[in-house]
Amino acid sequence: MLSLIVFLPLLAAVALATVPRVGDTLARWTWVAVAAVDLGLVAVLWLRYDTPRPGQLAFVERAAWIPGVNSSYHLGVDGLSLPLVAMTVVIFLACAGYALRERHRPRGQAALFLFLQSVSLGLFVAADLILFFVFFDLSLVGMYFVIAGWGHGDRARSALKFFLYTFLGSLALLVGFIGLYVAADPHTFDMPQLAAAPPLQGRPLAGGLVLAAILLGLVVKTPAVPFHTWLPPAHTDAPAVGSAVLAGVLLKMGTYGFVRIAMPMLPQAWRAWAGVVTVIGIVSVIYGALVALAQSNVKRMIAYTSVNHMGYIILAVGVAGLAATGTAQARGVAVAGAVTQMVSHGLITGALFLLAGVLHDRARTYDVHDFGGLAAPAPAFAALFAVGAFASLGLPAFSGFIAEFQIFTGSIAAAPVTAVAVLGILVTAALFLRALQQICTGETAGRSVGFADLRADELWSVGPLLLLSLVIGVAPRPLLDVVEPAAHAVVGLLGR
Repeated sequence: MLSLIVFLPLLAAVALATVPRVGDTLARWTWVAVAAVDLGLVAVLWLRYDTPRPGQLAFVERAAWIPGVNSSYHLGVDGLSLPLVAMTVVIFLACAGYALRERHRPRGQAALFLFLQSVSLGLFVAADLILFFVFFDLSLVGMYFVIAGWGHGDRARSALKFFLYTFLGSLALLVGFIGLYVAADPHTFDMPQLAAAPPLQGRPLAGGLVLAAILLGLVVKTPAVPFHTWLPPAHTDAPAVGSAVLAGVLLKMGTYGFVRIAMPMLPQAWRAWAGVVTVIGIVSVIYGALVALAQSNVKRMIAYTSVNHMGYIILAVGVAGLAATGTAQARGVAVAGAVTQMVSHGLITGALFLLAGVLHDRARTYDVHDFGGLAAPAPAFAALFAVGAFASLGLPAFSGFIAEFQIFTGSIAAAPVTAVAVLGILVTAALFLRALQQICTGETAGRSVGFADLRADELWSVGPLLLLSLVIGVAPRPLLDVVEPAAHAVVGLLGR
């Protein structure tokens, strides 16, 4: 079933790209239909899911692929990956609905996003390092063409910067994977095998070098300070649906790599580097929030809040290896919060980027100073923007609160010094409230005059993302029942 979920969008993409005389309307609705079917398949997968034993995967599919290096076509899911698979199909369906009115090469756009959906899903279910790397690199190619082909502003430069930065990171990642393969006995790229028998235990120098290569690849993709500079221009010049997928899905490939690869396969090296990882997380939290506060461009502001929110995840996974003996429960809570934050950020920030796209679609600007009093002509837009802003700043009853509460509860219990990162929440609240006031309140002025409110397709794209954030915030148990066993298993592999 996993292969069907992964490759159904790819088959549709190939059909759209190769079958002659496919009209624009048919292409748009094909994208929506395929994304909806994929969502249905993932819903069935979720309902049939039973938590596997620690170190095992559910719905496993395996076939010989490159036997000479012991690399196989190996798929499977657990509590770390299944929530991200579900988040991915939801975000791509929202983007498909949002793009129904796209007039610029809609057939090509639909095919490209269906391709991106396949490679994103493939990465989250991959259980072989080479398979993971293939999907990782293909996602860079897909997003490069999204920014270059459908972006605006200095899109060519932003697309090139995005690709070069992240491709450099992927090369470092490949070097790290090869290091794991060479050290393993027998040599293998199989992820469950490498996690069950970490190959570089007792070799701190070699383990540190391999982890450094893997960390470089993952923090560039996440991104974390100081490797974040590709992110703001990529978001600013990408189309709305491109920014939603980039922030909602592609950034999670980096954070997912921490809990799937770096932590379980290099536990000794991770414990040695945990202090550095924790500091990077704290710096990213505070720096991302402060720089976002200084922005007048809504899209750049949301982009820097992504650095801030990814910083919470890095903080949590760093603390998982930093803490002293006797804090396993707290560290498990922090890692569970990190996975919950991946899902929460995808839903909320995806919605905010789609709303930012509405601003550009109507007014051809993202500058908050060009608006004012938007709540009068566009009450639905103002309401959803307010909901997204409050959800992003971690207001109770939304998924962001559940995630950040777990992260800080676990992190502070295990390492009290991490409480300094709570300042990031305060700054984030200030920047979102200020943006909300500048855009939506006061007297209607500037580009707000005559601003058309949300259309049905926009409403039904943004609304469900925020509704899911609300549902998770009010009733988090179904998600946490899936995430928590896997999070505690990862902490168990780290030891202490």
